Amino acid sequence: MAAVGTWSFSQPAVEKMRCMIVAGLNATDVVEGAIAEFQSAFGSNISTSIRSFMKWVSKAEQLHTSLRPLGATPDVENDVETGRHIVGRGGFPNSKGILECDAAIMEGVPGRFGAVAALRGVGQPCRVARRVMDRSPHSFLVGEGAEAFAREEGFTVEPNDTMLSSHTVAAYQDFLEKRKQASGHDTIGLIALDLTGNITVGVSTSGAPFKAPGRVGDSPLPGCGLYADHTVGAAAATGNGDKIMCFCPSFHIVQLMRQGSSPKEACCSVLTDIRRRTGESECFEIGLVALDMKGEVGAASSVEFPYAFWNQGMDSVEKRVISS
Repeated sequence: MAAVGTWSFSQPAVEKMRCMIVAGLNATDVVEGAIAEFQSAFGSNISTSIRSFMKWVSKAEQLHTSLRPLGATPDVENDVETGRHIVGRGGFPNSKGILECDAAIMEGVPGRFGAVAALRGVGQPCRVARRVMDRSPHSFLVGEGAEAFAREEGFTVEPNDTMLSSHTVAAYQDFLEKRKQASGHDTIGLIALDLTGNITVGVSTSGAPFKAPGRVGDSPLPGCGLYADHTVGAAAATGNGDKIMCFCPSFHIVQLMRQGSSPKEACCSVLTDIRRRTGESECFEIGLVALDMKGEVGAASSVEFPYAFWNQGMDSVEKRVISS
């Protein structure tokens, strides 16, 4: 059993994953739930999600697991505060002022993948991606098609102004008036290995701040932003998505682990290969994280890269930092 998440802001989500894994939930439910289960703590409809989560906590307690005190942690995607990190609601809009989100989920079982991109008006795009995987004959829906599918599946599609925060509205005004670019980290990537040996990876992002309408980065692309194989492990990438997608790093990492590399060795090898091909001075921002079927984790990055990790041999979630 193990869980890992990209960037410091994933730590509450990884803590949530830890609780769900020890409570016996499967890896896909864990990843989807950690990213999108709760409504925002600032919303008005959180009671159902809180009741569901507290049932999971109760089950874990019955299994005599050690749980840290838990509160109503806000939904990662649907919380305007998380949007400061370029994830979901409250994220930075595109160059026309519209918030467009990308998300994907991939199981280790062959052929199990679902994704959405350039999705407007939905605060939980990862949940829509899960529905694509489970209920659509297709694997990837974008733009108007993704929005139509979300409506058909019962998701509320909200006006754009309810998807933005005061912080991102102000940043957008600075962009329009001063061409000032926003700074911050981006994609949340989560990997869960459950107690029955299933592994799932999920990602969610609102993309590059003030991007061109319709722009999609690496995050929802299989092999680029995420990849999983139940015989080997899983990997996720974060950073400059326009560059990352040219190298398929997540697939490469999993293939190296298949050949016998540890997660850390695989991540470092992929980063070294990218640096060799681009030239050291031209290497872009990229963070890589991987988890194998033994619950071992590894990471590598061209920048300082904090991530959160837990496995069954640990009492609590740890924050770890990789230097560039």
